[in-house]
Amino acid sequence: MDKEQRNLNENRTGQLKKSVAGATHCIKMCAPMSRLDKPLSRKFIFKLAQTRGELEGCFRLLHDEYVQAGFMKPDPSGMRVTLHHAFPTTSTLMCGYDGQVVGTVSLIRENGLGFPMQRIFDLDEIFQAGGSVAEVSALAVCRRFHSVKDRILMPLLKFLYEYAEYRFDTRHLVIATHPQYIDFYEEVLCFRRLSCPPVDHYDFVNDAPAVGAHLDLEKAKDYFFQKYADVPLEKNLHHYFTVAALPNGQFPHQRFDTTMDPVMTPELIDYFFNRQTKRFSTLGEAEIQLLHTVYNLPSYQYCLPPLPESVQQAHEQSRISRRFPVKCPARLRISQDVPDGCGDSDSIELTIYECSERVFCAHADRPLSVGLGGEVDVELVSDMGGFGRCTLPAEVVRLGRHSSRVVMLHIRDTSGEQGRLWLEFVRTLDNADMPALPDLGETSRFGSITWFQNSD
Repeated sequence: MDKEQRNLNENRTGQLKKSVAGATHCIKMCAPMSRLDKPLSRKFIFKLAQTRGELEGCFRLLHDEYVQAGFMKPDPSGMRVTLHHAFPTTSTLMCGYDGQVVGTVSLIRENGLGFPMQRIFDLDEIFQAGGSVAEVSALAVCRRFHSVKDRILMPLLKFLYEYAEYRFDTRHLVIATHPQYIDFYEEVLCFRRLSCPPVDHYDFVNDAPAVGAHLDLEKAKDYFFQKYADVPLEKNLHHYFTVAALPNGQFPHQRFDTTMDPVMTPELIDYFFNRQTKRFSTLGEAEIQLLHTVYNLPSYQYCLPPLPESVQQAHEQSRISRRFPVKCPARLRISQDVPDGCGDSDSIELTIYECSERVFCAHADRPLSVGLGGEVDVELVSDMGGFGRCTLPAEVVRLGRHSSRVVMLHIRDTSGEQGRLWLEFVRTLDNADMPALPDLGETSRFGSITWFQNSD
C-alpha cells in the first residue's frame, strides 16, 4: 500500500471514529424523559422559527452540533443552511429558552428538489401507500443544556408530531439517520426501517453512514398503544404523543386550512442565501428555474440568482398559474362509467391540497385514471367567512409521479355562480393578509410545486 493510500485510509478511519463518537453521544442524549408527566418550565417554548433571529439561532445551533458530531465541516458563516430551507415547503421548528434557541428540527415536504434522503434511498414504497410525505431532518439540541436535555428533546419531538399531522397535513414521516440512532427511532418512536439497505456514505452529512426509516402517522397511535399500553403514565409515550397536551407549544396562525407556514421573505432569503452564505452561487439551472417558479412575485426577483438565458424562454413557456396550499374536502361525482381499478362507486372522496383558478391537486380515496370526469363538490374551507360549497365540472388530467391516488384536475368551466365562488375563493387566498405576521403577508402568495406525470 503506497503512502497516499495509507493516509487516505487513516483519514477515513479518523472521520468514522469521530462520526461514531458523535452519534453515540447523541443516542445517549435521546433517552426518554424519566418523568413525561412532569410539568415543563414556562421558560421553554416550542414554535415555528419565523424571524431572522430565530432562524439564525436554529442554523447556528445545527452547524455547531453537526460539526461536533462530524456530520459536516465548519462553514465560514457558522451556520448550516441548505437549499431546502429556502423553500416554503420546509418548516424549521425550535425550542426556545429565555430568547435563546436550544433545540431545532426541520420538516421538509415534497417539492421539486425531492427529499434530501432520496440521494441514497428509494421512497417508492412510501409514495405508493398514498398520503403526503415529509422528511424529518436537521435535529439538534444545544450541548450547554445537556443537564436538562430530556426536558427539550421529547417535547420538541411531540411538537413536531403534532405539527406534522395536524398542521402540515402529513401522513408519512421519513428519516435518514446514523446507524447508532436507529434503535432510538425504532424502539422508542416506533419507526420502521425502509426495505432499502443502509448506506456507508451519505454526502448530505459529510459521508457518514445512514439508515432509512419511516413512520405512518395513520398507524402511529396503534403502534404507540401496542408498545406502551402497560407502561406507567410517567413513561407512557402513547399517552404523551396522542393524549397529553403540550402547554408550551405555540402554533402559528394559519389562514384557511392551509398546509404550509411560509416565512421566507425576500429580505430573509437575501440574508441567508446571498449575504451570510453563498448557497445561491452554486446552483444549477434546474434549481434556479425552480426558485423562480416558486417565488414568481416581482418583490423576490432581486434576491434570486438570475435565470440563465438558456432557460428563460423555457421558463416562461412552462410557467403555471400561482397555486396555493389548502386542505379542502371534496367529492367527485363521476358522470361516466367508472374505469377498472376505480372501485364500484360513482362517488369518490377527495382532499384538495393545492389549488389555482383553473386546476387543483388532490388526494383521492382510490386510484383514478386520466380522463375521468364529472362534478366536484368542494367545501371552501375558510376562517374568514363568506364561503360555503361550490360545484365545478372537472376532469383528471394528471396522475402523481408515484401514485394514481394523487391527481390533478382541470376545471372545465368557471363561468356562472359556482365558478364565481371558486374564483373568489382563490383570489382571496392570493390577496389575504397574514394577521399574525403582517410584515410577511406576501410570503403566503405562492404555492408549492408538485411534479405530475401523464398516464402513459
